[in-house]
Amino acid sequence: MLYKMYAETSIRDGFVIRDETYYRTVWGLFQSITAHPRYEIPLAEPLIAEVEGEPVAAVFLFAFAGRAYYVYGMSREAHRDKMPNYLLQWEAMKWAQRRGCKVYDLWGAPDVFDERDSMWGVFRFKEGLGGQVIRTLGAWDFVPNRLWHGMYTRVMPKILDLMRLRGKTKTRQQMGG
Repeated sequence: MLYKMYAETSIRDGFVIRDETYYRTVWGLFQSITAHPRYEIPLAEPLIAEVEGEPVAAVFLFAFAGRAYYVYGMSREAHRDKMPNYLLQWEAMKWAQRRGCKVYDLWGAPDVFDERDSMWGVFRFKEGLGGQVIRTLGAWDFVPNRLWHGMYTRVMPKILDLMRLRGKTKTRQQMGG
């Protein structure tokens, strides 16, 4: 159910996701780790919003070392007018607080703040919750050969665009659309 909702979100909002096995593995591993008796409360958990018993939105949260992470968020087209994601975020923040977390990390923002970016709507949502963008060092390229690096930086974005297109098409096919 979570994966189908996540796939619906990816198709609607235009981002690429991995196949269902990947998410089942990630979510299952975190939940199994936190099921250990050493932990009094779960360190990973999905929160699901329902309208009249029908799941309409969800978030999957992780907590570690005093920090909670909102990594996966999803919603269906049904009942979007009720804005369940706002309630989920409030509940997620309370979830984090109960675990002693001092930071609730909304995780992720566009590299460039441009309204044409596919993640712009997600960014605006997070910003509306009071989120602040904090940039970290990130990854840097070591360029031993300028010619090859130049080719890489011109060709790789095109390859990634093709991979994203294939991923979106595959997700649509899996969802029967």
